[in-house]
Amino acid sequence: MFALNLPNILTLLRILLVPVLVVVLLGETENGDLWAAIVFALASATDAMDGYLARSRNAITSFGKLMDPIADKLLIIAALVSLVSLNRLAAWVAMVIIARELTVTVTRMQATQHGVIIASSWWGKAKTIVQVAAIFFLIAAGDPSPVWVDGLVYGAVAITIVSGVDYFFGLRRVLKEAEQRREAAGGAAETEPTAP
Repeated sequence: MFALNLPNILTLLRILLVPVLVVVLLGETENGDLWAAIVFALASATDAMDGYLARSRNAITSFGKLMDPIADKLLIIAALVSLVSLNRLAAWVAMVIIARELTVTVTRMQATQHGVIIASSWWGKAKTIVQVAAIFFLIAAGDPSPVWVDGLVYGAVAITIVSGVDYFFGLRRVLKEAEQRREAAGGAAETEPTAP
């Protein structure tokens, strides 16, 4: 059973808001775009809040480490797929972003299982901000979206690609350093004098 603290509750709330976002965005409800934008903004806000609260209150848990990035990806992917189905976003744009998010998440989890922690870079944080802004304004602006929103979407694609490249170069460096530390530790163990 996971620890029921405030950061974990916010993570669960974000997951629960994903189907709400999809229903509101795809449903024929009055002021649907406005309500969908509010739900997306609220869910995105929980992403920033749960991480901050977990660190400031020393409330980091295994559940939070696992579910926080999954909740983030679910929210982004659900919004992108819904926008594609509404013909408000090109499918290739969604696929570039989704492919990057899934690839990075899987490799980060695998690295963590091997004891290698890969911290978010500046590029990764900037990518998240631009993606959230692009999706929010795509939802809020309605159809057709203004030219400046389209520009923001292409900016999100560009920074997604750059942050992905930066991540994989960083991953190679971190894995190489971890391997060098293991080799050094192994060499030290071999040369360590034994008791007579």
